[in-house]
Amino acid sequence: MLKTAVLKPTVNIRRLNSTVPIIMLSMLAVLTGCQTMPNALSKAPSTMAMNNPLTIGMPAIDRQGYIAYVEEQGVGAAKVSTLYRIRPDGSGRQLIDQLNGYIYAPAWSADGQMLAYSKQAARQHPKIYIYDVKSGSHNLVANAEGSNLSPSFSPDGKKLIYSSTVGGNADIYEMRLSDGDTKQLTTLPSTEVQPSYASDGQSFVYTSDKVRAGRPSIYRYSFATGNAALISTGGYAASPQLSLDSQRLAYLNGRKAAVMTLTTGQVINLAETGLDEPARLSPSGKYALYPTRQSNLDRQVSGQSSQNGGSLVIHSLAGNTSYAISSKTGGVVRSPIWGH
Repeated sequence: MLKTAVLKPTVNIRRLNSTVPIIMLSMLAVLTGCQTMPNALSKAPSTMAMNNPLTIGMPAIDRQGYIAYVEEQGVGAAKVSTLYRIRPDGSGRQLIDQLNGYIYAPAWSADGQMLAYSKQAARQHPKIYIYDVKSGSHNLVANAEGSNLSPSFSPDGKKLIYSSTVGGNADIYEMRLSDGDTKQLTTLPSTEVQPSYASDGQSFVYTSDKVRAGRPSIYRYSFATGNAALISTGGYAASPQLSLDSQRLAYLNGRKAAVMTLTTGQVINLAETGLDEPARLSPSGKYALYPTRQSNLDRQVSGQSSQNGGSLVIHSLAGNTSYAISSKTGGVVRSPIWGH
């Protein structure tokens, strides 16, 4: 049974403006003051029919999984966010949750049976929920006063790490889901956000601006030592995710969705999405996923037009080919994540 954690702050709580939530790079923009606008978008990806060769050739672990993502419509008080899941070929789209407000950063459990995400209704702080695929239930698990964001499941599904401003500063916490027992993992005066477990459960990657405010970098925290080491990316970097074999890192490289091979440092810059959104990896690590505001994509995998809305782009890291799945309602697409 999942328990709700209500943490007790040890210092004065700094309440964030609920109309300016922090998540992914927009989160870092609010916390660090980055206000620059994106450059022109890169060339639109090619699009294919429903039974495109890229989908047919996918490993079963990718093809049989689901992609969860958020679709946004409206602005300000009229903002409506909808959480969907969909197959990589564009089929089986299912509504998971919807509210007048914001939904952020969904994250799958390793077995694909649970989906954690944050919700922020008007004049409320972001709270973390877990959606159980089998039962269809939505369980509130983190309701501490402050911003509770970017959840990530441990490989065994028994714990959750996430960022919270409950103590007045953005730090990373770990929760035991069986009873809600929670401990703080980072205690620096800087901003520590966007944690994501490694597949062996021995470490996690996260974003911090501890060296220079407004200049986030990616670090890897070891549970064994309690220390964190910098992952060299050569510049502004945020929102990391490791592949299952820990050989690749998907992240936001400046303003580009990117993937780095950690052993060589080679970086594939996929696109400027127009949304400051990172890349995310498929379970096999052979494909990258990112959202885009690109319009006038010809035929979409889902068979719908995306002239005024966003799309999900799936890119083969080996074949350098891409295809797009259009939004359902013409809204802005954000925070896609590929599960088993």
